Amino acid sequence: MAEPRPATDAPRRPRAHPVAVGVFAALVVLVELWPYSGVISPGLWSYVAVVVVIVVAGSGILARLLLRTARAGIRRPVTLLAQLVAVSIACTLLLAGETTVFGLFPTETTVRLVGARLSQSVTEVMTGTAPVPASLPLATLVGLAFAVVAILIDQLFALRQVILTVVLATVVGVMPMIISFGAVNIAWFLLHSVTVLLLFRHAARHDRRAPRESSYIAAASVGAAAIVVALVISPGLPVVVATMPGTGPALTVNADLRLGEDLRRPQNVEVMTLVTSAAQPPYLRIASLSRFDGEVWRPDRGPRQALDAGFGPDDWGDGIEAVEHEVSIRVTGVSSARLPVPYAAERIDGARDGWEAMPVNRTVVSRTADAAGEDYTVTTATATPTLEQIRASSARGVDREEQPTEDLPAIIAETAREVTAQAFSDYDRLIALQDWFRTEFSYSLDAPVDEGFDGTGADAVETFLQERTGYCIHFAGAFALMAQTMDMPVRIIVGYLPGTSTDEKRGDDTVYSITSDQLHAWPEVFFQGIGWVAFEPTATLGVPTAFVAAESEGGSGEAPEAPTPTTGPSTGPTAGATDLDDPRADEPGGGDSLRTLDPTPVLLTVSGVLILLLLPAVVRLLLRAVRFGRARSGDAMAAWRELTATMTDLGLATPDAQTARMRAAELTEERGVPAGDLSVLVQAVERTSYASAASGAGDLASALRQALARLTASVDGRRRVAARLLPGSLFRRG
Repeated sequence: MAEPRPATDAPRRPRAHPVAVGVFAALVVLVELWPYSGVISPGLWSYVAVVVVIVVAGSGILARLLLRTARAGIRRPVTLLAQLVAVSIACTLLLAGETTVFGLFPTETTVRLVGARLSQSVTEVMTGTAPVPASLPLATLVGLAFAVVAILIDQLFALRQVILTVVLATVVGVMPMIISFGAVNIAWFLLHSVTVLLLFRHAARHDRRAPRESSYIAAASVGAAAIVVALVISPGLPVVVATMPGTGPALTVNADLRLGEDLRRPQNVEVMTLVTSAAQPPYLRIASLSRFDGEVWRPDRGPRQALDAGFGPDDWGDGIEAVEHEVSIRVTGVSSARLPVPYAAERIDGARDGWEAMPVNRTVVSRTADAAGEDYTVTTATATPTLEQIRASSARGVDREEQPTEDLPAIIAETAREVTAQAFSDYDRLIALQDWFRTEFSYSLDAPVDEGFDGTGADAVETFLQERTGYCIHFAGAFALMAQTMDMPVRIIVGYLPGTSTDEKRGDDTVYSITSDQLHAWPEVFFQGIGWVAFEPTATLGVPTAFVAAESEGGSGEAPEAPTPTTGPSTGPTAGATDLDDPRADEPGGGDSLRTLDPTPVLLTVSGVLILLLLPAVVRLLLRAVRFGRARSGDAMAAWRELTATMTDLGLATPDAQTARMRAAELTEERGVPAGDLSVLVQAVERTSYASAASGAGDLASALRQALARLTASVDGRRRVAARLLPGSLFRRG
């Protein structure tokens, strides 16, 4: 049995109060949450994360107060279980409340929904640029991640593992700056440093085993770990993200015009399939944008209604013919809070609950649902006016927010007037613009980035009109602003080009495949009595809009040699200078070629992680080698320190008041360490400590090695592994 501590031993320090533990842990997590506000736009995610942190802290405090008199073996696991249950209920209510049972408990649907959102959120992070737009999937990722972080930090701090708490908190806090290559947040760094000092101070006051002096080894280990993270792991992370299989091709679509990063990605994947009763597959839309503030086109806002209530009355009058079709869509590789639909949707069957119709633009949106995995059928009605009808109509007559054009660069209005000078109807003016873009401009994904005008703001459009090269958002943005200078109601649509046919069949219908590189944007203009009409100004993509004279086919309006009239850009054969070759095949983000994975960044990151994980073991081995070298030359204190350090690594008590003889006797009695080997070490220690003249103790390495071998063998395998990988002697002086 271990000897009791004498009266001269240090007084027992009071155990930390449960409220203090919970509050300190929550403070740490909230401090580490701050840097994420620099890489994620404000939104639901911050509210979810804060609530989750409060729930973890509150449930931990309550459980520890109720079980304060219970043994640690009961108190700790019950507290952990209470936190897991509480945070599971909180996350379910916050993120998937519509799928719960009794409003509290998750179901199989909850798990599937959360899984889909996590997959989408990972894609958003990996494909987005800081600040990443806030979204429900991103709130799911951040909420669940910080639930895990909050529980780990709370538990580690309660167990007085302050070093591990600080390391974990630091890694979580710096991760946004590492991944985004952002500048160091000095204010956060200072607050983080103060928080760390408070943690150490609190732990020192309440840990009866707290060291009486600083551990230089621990400090060196933490510093080395930080260097490894900064120099080895950090540079590899963004490269690994870009080259990692399974992460590169995934796609997330939001209601904005930041499509360049997705279109420039090195690999393409199938995002959805469709079958249709029409002769050609339609364009699919997810959002319309008609509000322009000089820099950004913003999504349209409007009332929503239940999906089964439909999309409201048709935009066209009684004299305009319309053709109905059915389009069945299966979403396979895209996540969005908006459901892809063709224009003009009349009815949707088969979609899951949670979707709402927005009649103002005939799109489908949701606050809770995700497009991933949806399989549904859309009934559409497409207006097919004749050439005479659309020429007789004017591009006016829709209620919309006024879009001032006086602050636009002069080149936009001047060019619009010059290009349309020979046209006499609104339709002909727009056709002139469309043809001008398609014949005088070239398609390029890289030129806007190289020349610094990759956007749809007024200044970017001015540069685009001068450089005459860009991709869909530049063509659509320039066309829209030029139409606005002619006082026409215009909006930009974000969606997908029509798919390509495959060998697969659903019944007798051909299955069309839509891939991630077919993400697209195009303009629409409103005509009185006809509705919104799409135009395709993007050079070499699709087929330009063209309506046919009624008399060319006996009034049918569909001449064989003309493209089929459509309110979405056509994919049928084109004529004139339009080239059907897809320019994206030659761009870094296009084509069907697969990118070869470069293993270097992966190996670099894996090596860095392994070094980081094995660093404590390496430091401990080096320290042991140094002490054995000194023991071999007769240094008794080095040998005894190694024995004590090994006991600490194995989780054995090393009371400060215990003499060398007392410790040797205890090890022999309880651990079976040979008394002869320990006697050699004890005598050497006593001669060094008490002899009037130092005398050589001889080689102590052999006795030390035998004693440590027997001591290590006396504990179970779990303790031995823990002693190797995470030696406690580096972090605590025993």
